Amino acid sequence: MSKRVLTTESGAPVADNQNSATAGVGGPLLLQDQHLLEKLARFNRERIPERVVHARGSGAYGYFEVTDDVTAYTSADFLNTVGKRTETFLRFSTVADSLGGADAVRDPRGFALKFYTEEGNYDLVGNNTPVFFIKDPIKFPDFIHSQKRDPFTGKQEPDNVWDFWAHAPEATHQVTWLMGDRGIPASYRHMNGYGSHTYQWTNEAGEAFFVKYHFKTNQGVRSLSSEQAAELAGKDANSHQTDLLQAIERGVNPSWTLHVQIMPAAEAADYRFNPFDLTKVWPHSDYPLQRVGRLVLDRNPDNVFAEVEQAAFSPNNFVPGIGPSPDKMLQGRLFAYADAHRYRLGVNHTLLAVNAPKATTADNYGRDGLMASNAYGRDRKNYEPNSYDGPVETGRPLSAPLAVNGHTGTHEAPLHTKDDHFFQAGELYRLMSAEEQARLVANIAGGLSQVTRDDVIEKNLAHFHAADAEYGKRVEEAVRALRED
Repeated sequence: MSKRVLTTESGAPVADNQNSATAGVGGPLLLQDQHLLEKLARFNRERIPERVVHARGSGAYGYFEVTDDVTAYTSADFLNTVGKRTETFLRFSTVADSLGGADAVRDPRGFALKFYTEEGNYDLVGNNTPVFFIKDPIKFPDFIHSQKRDPFTGKQEPDNVWDFWAHAPEATHQVTWLMGDRGIPASYRHMNGYGSHTYQWTNEAGEAFFVKYHFKTNQGVRSLSSEQAAELAGKDANSHQTDLLQAIERGVNPSWTLHVQIMPAAEAADYRFNPFDLTKVWPHSDYPLQRVGRLVLDRNPDNVFAEVEQAAFSPNNFVPGIGPSPDKMLQGRLFAYADAHRYRLGVNHTLLAVNAPKATTADNYGRDGLMASNAYGRDRKNYEPNSYDGPVETGRPLSAPLAVNGHTGTHEAPLHTKDDHFFQAGELYRLMSAEEQARLVANIAGGLSQVTRDDVIEKNLAHFHAADAEYGKRVEEAVRALRED
């Protein structure tokens, strides 16, 4: 029996649903990839008015203070002086559940940070894990569909969750993170935050560097076991929100130390694996952590809806000296996040107090639209260039240009000497203590044993075997034992 052909919404057959079209093998994404844009744009419009992902969140204001000189790597104004402080807003969130879900669940946590800089707002939209489940945005709507509530049963289904992972071997590293001890943070204060993606820094001389952000909690990392989380969620579904709110109200202001890993741009092409692959980390032995500054949260929002729920973070909100990399997932998010905000909050969402610049003023030719409140004088022009006194372009690029080559089209990931899906998941497993390994195996087996299809179970087991022989053997034995009971 022949399989049905996957098509676009206009009925055209889809040639490749696993790889976005790029400018060359390792280049940035192409705007002409209609299938990718259609998937992401439609995905952004599937839920109203709640966020499609990261719906349940908490937030607080604070500041970022530079503690170390990084001007050799970036010309970003807010990082140019030791001791300089910049106002910030940080939103924490769970990913998969709805606004009414519990805080103490096994799920990645969003770590979205807005810097109100003197050169405009800079948004760093990350997670509490340094990696993610997939590395191409064309898979993202399908991935989230598999993790959200099933349209028939109305609840998250292990069959869907593990079936997607069975077909996404690159997810093995993140699954190992998620099912390990750090999969359920004890509170938002007691977890690290990561930019996760690779970004580009450019210094005053125009030299380019690729960077990864690491926000290390100064409270220490604390996590919950599955049993502790279930008990806490039953007692207080808002446990993490309560903890954050009360800590700041008591004056116990949580803080994080920002470190970055820095790779000279010229080293990226010959690195042993693709440095822009979101499913992998850069070993600290190759690129050690360098301290940049500290983030402190010291003020709660006055109104959760107005400030936390209406906060909009877009990875394409850069400032001079900071820009994107060829990371495919980042490239997709540059479009998807801003598009989601325009749909969910309206085209004028940047006029809301929590999203508007604070250290400077937005000055452009955007007019009208739903909820427009930016009234201008009767003689102000709404086009550019003009012969009057309107704002003009600077001619100064935000970041260094990215070199691209090759043919347009969909491509598999760039080939590097060590670019498989499993080796870092195995390294993570071997870094764990015996007790951590035991809990990891139990958590995976508890979920995978609920899957009804044997072939889906076997595909997932093969991933853990490929990561580490002992890892795979222990998970397989635990799954078999649970299914025999």
